[in-house]
Amino acid sequence: MPYPEMMIYGMRAELAGLGIEETKTPEAVEDAIKNTDGTLMVVVNSVCGCAAGGVRPGIAMALEHSPVKPDRSITVFAGADIDATDTAREYFTGYMPSSPSIGLLKNGELVKMFERRDLEGRPPQMIAQALAQAFEEVCTKTESAKN
Repeated sequence: MPYPEMMIYGMRAELAGLGIEETKTPEAVEDAIKNTDGTLMVVVNSVCGCAAGGVRPGIAMALEHSPVKPDRSITVFAGADIDATDTAREYFTGYMPSSPSIGLLKNGELVKMFERRDLEGRPPQMIAQALAQAFEEVCTKTESAKN
């Protein structure tokens, strides 16, 4: 049974407020993956404390301060968007399902993965730094080049 929407609304809103698109259906996930030229960040959001204390704030810091960012970012919510989450995880080849997690895809292929074990217990600043480094490694456009 999925989490009640009123319980997770604020957790969804944290990422949506950063401009990360919510993808609540398998079709929306597939569309984003297949129709994004360049890099796509896929965030598997979660109700756990590490998502609240480290991951969501770390993502916010990385997106705010990194000069290089993914071309597009989407999110699914584990335990709520169950089918959409399963679809996103199909692209995380070679990794066991975990939440929270963050995958970076380039032209539909996974190029960098952050599993729960890479995120749990780490402060937001450390997560932001790791994400910014990953953005630098795999993303090809800067904000100024996009405008």
